Amino acid sequence: MERPKREVADIFRRYGEAYRQQHEGSLSTAQRRVMTAIEVCRTAALGGHLERCDCCNYERPCYDSCRDRHCPKCQSLARAVWVEKRTAEVLPTHYFHVVFSVPEQIASLAYQNKKVVYDILFRATSETLTTIAADLKHLGAEIGFFAVLHSWGQNLLFHPHLHCVVPGGGISPDGSRWISCRPRFFLPVRVLSRLFRRLFLQYLQEAFDSGKLHFFSSLATLKDPQAFRRHLHLVRNAEWVVYAKPPFAGPQQVVDYVGRYTHRVAISNHRIVDIEDGQVRFTWRDYRDNNQEKTMTLSADQFIGRFLLHVLPSGFHRIRYYGFLANPHRQEKLKQCRQLLGMTPPTKSSSDPATPEDYRDRYERLTGRSLRECPVCHRGHMIPVTNPPGVSSALAIKDTS
Repeated sequence: MERPKREVADIFRRYGEAYRQQHEGSLSTAQRRVMTAIEVCRTAALGGHLERCDCCNYERPCYDSCRDRHCPKCQSLARAVWVEKRTAEVLPTHYFHVVFSVPEQIASLAYQNKKVVYDILFRATSETLTTIAADLKHLGAEIGFFAVLHSWGQNLLFHPHLHCVVPGGGISPDGSRWISCRPRFFLPVRVLSRLFRRLFLQYLQEAFDSGKLHFFSSLATLKDPQAFRRHLHLVRNAEWVVYAKPPFAGPQQVVDYVGRYTHRVAISNHRIVDIEDGQVRFTWRDYRDNNQEKTMTLSADQFIGRFLLHVLPSGFHRIRYYGFLANPHRQEKLKQCRQLLGMTPPTKSSSDPATPEDYRDRYERLTGRSLRECPVCHRGHMIPVTNPPGVSSALAIKDTS
């Protein structure tokens, strides 16, 4: 893929300081840290070295990365490694894509209580899927799946929801057979929606009762228990969106999907069209208009504000695994699934390195793209030489990847 001409980092470098001054009282420490990390990523501020082509002697400075998980430039290798691991776990069955969303009234609570409400979203979603799947009236099996948190829509506004990727079947209660879903049908969406709504509101009320929720600004009145209950009553009888997309065409489509959407926050650099006169133009898909690609223009202040809506709580895990894919017993359960499905056990690749790989070698092995190839002659390799002029000592920016 061609390197983007404009990046989120360019927006932050041009307009970030003005944004800090204008919103000094409302910026959190985490948001400030993310802004700084993106601004200095792959610049002299983080240190680096000089590279020279061993064929044509072309030289270039190579600066270090911030490694922050919100940075659009720092997730390629992490994504490739993650996809490699998930590819090894794909089972020979249909896969389904189920999305769990919360109403706007809940989203406003989530923004002021991200960690608590995001945890509730994961908990209610996982319990809903596992409970309905285990019910003998539906599938009657132990399923496995992973869930990925997204807090944004294509327009970058705050819209928390979970994408769940689920194999189409599970292990029977006695562990003796694999129970498959009906073709092109996983579980009844309306049943999932009802249970999801009940569990979510139950856990949200429990969080309020135990003092875990905090409200300020326009939501300050919700500190009162009666006001909070009235707020929840507005959504108790509303329809909550649980959307089951058509099943994936095959295992490779599953891998392609997760590779695009798991290691990204808010927007990729390739969607940035132009940055000029304090305005940012970027592409977006309007799902309400036949999924048409359109161009949106925001002021730099609006763009930065929308991007920062999606900064995650420190240490928060936005990809989680459940059922037979849960971390404590994943390998044991996957082995059982393969046996029940008559799948040949995977063998360790002879190409797996016996010693730790250099990140550039690993990136090329996983993606097929070389970080060493000379961009000028395309024959030689870029070899580290020395520190380039002007490189200062690295800034102490916490790695949140």
